[in-house]
Amino acid sequence: NLNVFRKGEKDILDFTIIRDKIPITSIDAAYMLDRETGYVKLNKFAATTTSEFMDTVAYLQKSSMKNLVLDLRSNGGGFMVAATDIADKFFSGKNLLVYLDGRKTPRQDYTSAGNGTLASTRIAVLTDESSASASEILAGALQDWDRGIVVGRRTFGKGLVQNGFYLTDGSMIRLTIARYYTPTGRLIQSPYNEGYDKYLENFYERYTNGELMNADSIHFPDSLKFRTLVNKRTVYGGGGIMPDLFVPADTSHYSDYFRSLVRRGILNSFALEYSDKNRKLFTSRYRQFDDFKEKFSFPPEEITLLIKKAEDSGVKYDDSQFKISQNEILTVLKGLVASNLWQSNEYYRIINDDDVTIMNALRIVSDKTAYNKILGYK
Repeated sequence: NLNVFRKGEKDILDFTIIRDKIPITSIDAAYMLDRETGYVKLNKFAATTTSEFMDTVAYLQKSSMKNLVLDLRSNGGGFMVAATDIADKFFSGKNLLVYLDGRKTPRQDYTSAGNGTLASTRIAVLTDESSASASEILAGALQDWDRGIVVGRRTFGKGLVQNGFYLTDGSMIRLTIARYYTPTGRLIQSPYNEGYDKYLENFYERYTNGELMNADSIHFPDSLKFRTLVNKRTVYGGGGIMPDLFVPADTSHYSDYFRSLVRRGILNSFALEYSDKNRKLFTSRYRQFDDFKEKFSFPPEEITLLIKKAEDSGVKYDDSQFKISQNEILTVLKGLVASNLWQSNEYYRIINDDDVTIMNALRIVSDKTAYNKILGYK
């Protein structure tokens, strides 16, 4: 039993906490972007990911989904088998999906079963610099077979296979035994032959050399050039998956003030307090999420309270920076309130409205001619 003091309550509140299983799901959001295109946000690849994904696809297909935008941005990976299981659904034949090979580890191939239920679905995979490991395996398989388009920015470049070996004292060492390669033979792993510090330096240089803003800032030697397996398009290996359609990072709303609000958790705490304070009003006024999304906006006095809360937490108000980030701040806050009132799905339905990467992916998958042109089909 817990005794809780809550702001705004006169008496101590008593709670009985009952232990239960807390499901940790792989899917943050799933909804229709338009009449024919579904959207799925996948946060990791875990033991239940494939079944979650297929249940979600079945749900979207009831809404007449024909195309899919699969969001793997900031997905750091997980179980390799979950990635190949999902990739399997998009192939009607027995296609190589990924293979691993090491100095002392014989090559092992992973192929599709040949009866993919989504073999005719147009798919766009969204990636960024934080998409890694299993995310890169899935994106690489679809790209190498000219099966789907990759939209966004170059992935992280993490493709090592590790095994655990127990030591005599009961501890364990995890040893790298092989590397992952895409079907064309591209190495997913970024080079680390110059040491760990240089490995990290190469990644952080993406933020300083213009790569996140302009695809022309990325240069690969011809030795890393590969051809896709169906239409012989040029793709590159040697560290991450390069997208078919590059979309630069949108930094137009960034400011030090906004970053401080995020870093100190002020937006999250304000949204939670605001939701709790107005929960009864929200449930009576906005019975459906669509009503909330269309009609709700923060009154000026609440914005003033946000600024005061930030100052109380040590974030000094800067009017010019606030104006730069105002729309993004209010959009994120609205999404967080929606998440508190409903689920994370509603959060993404709000913040994704102005997402340029999603807009580009939707534009391409909705246009069969444009989609096929990128993939090299005539």
